[in-house]
Amino acid sequence: MLAEPRDDGALLGLWPPDEHNQALVGNVHPPDWANPTPSGRYNLVVVGAGTAGLVTAAGAAGLGAKVALVERHLMGGDCLNVGCVPSKALLRAARAAADVRDAGTFGVRVPEGTLVDFAAVMERMRRIRAGISPHDSAARFRDLGVDVYLGAGRFTGPDALEVDGRSLRFGKAVIATGARASAPPIPGLEETGYLTNETVFSLTELPRRIAVIGAGPIGCELAQAFARFGARVTLLEALRQILGREDRDAAALVERSLRRDGVQINCCCNITEVRVEGAEKVLTLECEGAVDELRVDEILVGVGRAPNVEGLGLEQARVRYERAGVTVDDRLRTTNPRIYAAGDICSQYKFTHVADAMARIAIQNALFLGRAKASALTIPWCTYTDPEIAHVGLYEHEARERGIPVRTFAQKLAKVDRAVLDGESEGFVKVHVREGSDRILGATVVARHAGEMISELTLAMAGGLGLKALGRTIHPYPTQAEAIKRVADAYSRTRLTPFVKALFERWLAWVR
Repeated sequence: MLAEPRDDGALLGLWPPDEHNQALVGNVHPPDWANPTPSGRYNLVVVGAGTAGLVTAAGAAGLGAKVALVERHLMGGDCLNVGCVPSKALLRAARAAADVRDAGTFGVRVPEGTLVDFAAVMERMRRIRAGISPHDSAARFRDLGVDVYLGAGRFTGPDALEVDGRSLRFGKAVIATGARASAPPIPGLEETGYLTNETVFSLTELPRRIAVIGAGPIGCELAQAFARFGARVTLLEALRQILGREDRDAAALVERSLRRDGVQINCCCNITEVRVEGAEKVLTLECEGAVDELRVDEILVGVGRAPNVEGLGLEQARVRYERAGVTVDDRLRTTNPRIYAAGDICSQYKFTHVADAMARIAIQNALFLGRAKASALTIPWCTYTDPEIAHVGLYEHEARERGIPVRTFAQKLAKVDRAVLDGESEGFVKVHVREGSDRILGATVVARHAGEMISELTLAMAGGLGLKALGRTIHPYPTQAEAIKRVADAYSRTRLTPFVKALFERWLAWVR
């Protein structure tokens, strides 16, 4: 459950007010912070201190620019405070719970009645998050030579921004205010109350029954985690499959894993109403023509992001924005040539690593007359379920829709020794190449550590290396990444046509 009150001004909405959250806030929004006094024009003013903003500010200052960084809430943004860091701490604890549960398959006998201490799980998360926070702290960036302003920044003109009563003039600016969780317009949902990724990490007790709305990455990751902790979880999805963006075979493997962990999955399901009855939250569902009710203790919304454009004075800055966020060209320049944008505020790929990559483009183009293009990025992503799904490049159907002839090579982990030995044989590596060549168009990996494996394929694509190069690369044995080499070997075997084989046979007969 969520302890009350939630609105603790000293902790900027974080809960509970323990030593870890106090240490976190002390680093990323110190209550006694004194904003500097501007002196002259800045080379660069960065609005927003999430991943994109932090990388932009640190990189520009390191190159000699005079930089101001403005943040109205918590430095570190979603990633540190309510995203990657806390969620992966939670998922790691959930994986430990599953490993204990399944230890008997390895001959390890665990006493019956072993329980998850959810309060300890959440305390560990808060402790680790606080321990990481100095990297994103106001003090660190001040020491890097950045003028850090804590407060709400608002553009007052095409080359000026005001924060805390101070006017910051700039040659260039970067908007990096990110996005926030949003919820679908379901009648009664707002009045009933719900959790998002921004509030779920303030839980102090494990809800007994949870409805998760949306079977995208956030919904699937947290549904599996809470089921492994012992909650009764129902995952609700309007589409016909979970993880609708992903390869169907990959999504099917993850769905089976979630069901084994006890997640009840309802696809093709619309929520027509939410209401409160006593201590219960009641969802009215229409699933493939049937109407039913679901009674739970908490609702977690895992779908929807809204760009943080409000209150920035974008009209005064002559920066166009739409429902999806700030409008930028391929070089990340807004409709005001002095102002650029990076990260979730302007990208369809709302990932920390993409925000990092876009920040580097913004620095180059804004300060050094660069012409780097966001469209040139080779972007991988990973959904951290167990097993994970990692992907880079095109899916097979996307290649065909673009008229690109494609051939797919796949290797099941069930044929890879290390995966079998690890008891993690459900998964595969699937690589799409242009027909008649070894040029990699895209790849999907399903494995417990798929996110660690996809980088080899991403590097190959970014570096213009094909499957032949991967086939020549020696992989340690036994590793699960050997599956990638086996995919390359499968491609190499297709080059041994009957004609080529006949030539080899004649040569070998001649040299005997």
